[in-house]
Amino acid sequence: MTAITNETTKNKDLKQILVGSAFGNMIEWFDYASYGYLATIIAAVFFSQEDKTAALLSTFAIFAISFLIRPIGGLVWGHYGDRIGRRKVLILTMCLMSISTFAIGLIPSYATIGIFAPILLLLCRMVQGFSASGEYAGSSLMIAEHAPKKKRGLLVSLVPASTAAGMLLGAIFAATLEYTLTEEALISWGWRIPFLMSLPLGIIGLVTRLKMEDSPIFTKLVEAQSKTKQVGIMEGIQKNRKSIFLAFGVICLNAVGFYIILSYMPTYLTTVLDFDSLKSTLTTTFTLFAYVIMLPLVGILTDRVGRKPVLIAACILFILFTYPIFTLMSMGSGFTVISMILLGAILACNDGVLATFLSEIFPTNARYSGFALSFNAGNAIFGGTAPYVATFLIAFTGSNFAPAFYLIFAAVIALIALMKTTETSTLSLSEINPESQPLDTRSGELRESQSV
Repeated sequence: MTAITNETTKNKDLKQILVGSAFGNMIEWFDYASYGYLATIIAAVFFSQEDKTAALLSTFAIFAISFLIRPIGGLVWGHYGDRIGRRKVLILTMCLMSISTFAIGLIPSYATIGIFAPILLLLCRMVQGFSASGEYAGSSLMIAEHAPKKKRGLLVSLVPASTAAGMLLGAIFAATLEYTLTEEALISWGWRIPFLMSLPLGIIGLVTRLKMEDSPIFTKLVEAQSKTKQVGIMEGIQKNRKSIFLAFGVICLNAVGFYIILSYMPTYLTTVLDFDSLKSTLTTTFTLFAYVIMLPLVGILTDRVGRKPVLIAACILFILFTYPIFTLMSMGSGFTVISMILLGAILACNDGVLATFLSEIFPTNARYSGFALSFNAGNAIFGGTAPYVATFLIAFTGSNFAPAFYLIFAAVIALIALMKTTETSTLSLSEINPESQPLDTRSGELRESQSV
């Protein structure tokens, strides 16, 4: 009877972790993605319309600049996440994201307050970026450290799936606004609705996170650290510098792919392929819907074959097929939908395993710091700039296929980094030691490591 009760309690706790982490993450990314899907509207509201291309570039520049704070946020949230707990950090990130997104919905237009409009927009986006820098890593680690080893890939894949689901909700909401409102109404007040919704949605997410508890792995670490000197953040980074460097290389592809395929594409379809705004948003919506379904399937696959083979396969597929898919995309609307889903499927092979991979290559006492720093540095350099770089490359080269070459370049970098990594899928998270390789490359068999 006691064993059954303990198992029931454990399952209940895991469900609370999944809801608090994945559902909360979905809400945060609904808030964050609304900016990308309404980029052309935001350009009209917050910038002078004398040069529409310049206005759009300015909108994406703010999108990119807000990412510059993310490595700093990764250091801050990573430090406190490894000291005070994952749960407390996730509660704070939820509050910051909701408040800053709500504030965007209140900013007057450029026509009303001039240059102060984009300045206020930038400040709010920087707070959003600071919040997002702790969100993805924290949600992934909360699930990874609670999940059974044999289901870790599946359960952690719910974090990128919830991210995509949040973006899907943002796309559906943007499409609904574009379908029901006139352009004048959309520019005047309609665009504000998803931003203002962030406050009540944030309260719902906060309630779910208050019910979570930190993992037994982390609790044991805190108890051990109370009796010894804690590892400082710079010392933790120093001990794990190789893993951080390799993780950064792997993340390059995810950052470029995610923000070009799932965030920039509505703008690409509108400005390059001459889709109307509603049609481009609907195309992205179909892609996101398929993408959300694919991610858990990839998670299941990685629990069977490992993390590294799937990540390598994603790199090779991007290198071989990105250009042909972009060519297919230019052949008409029917081919465009197929092309977008194909790109989403390849990206899912990367995104569905990346969070699990990052959770497994760092020890518990530096797991949040290593994950958050590498993930946010990669996204700051390659992700936040992706829409801007894609727009610039098209204008500079005159080629509509320029974003394809950028994706291929990122895939090559990730593939090189992956060749230097080892497989971790069969390890318990408590076994990972920064001073020893988790896989003996001579025998291919797992070695027993000391717990941190």
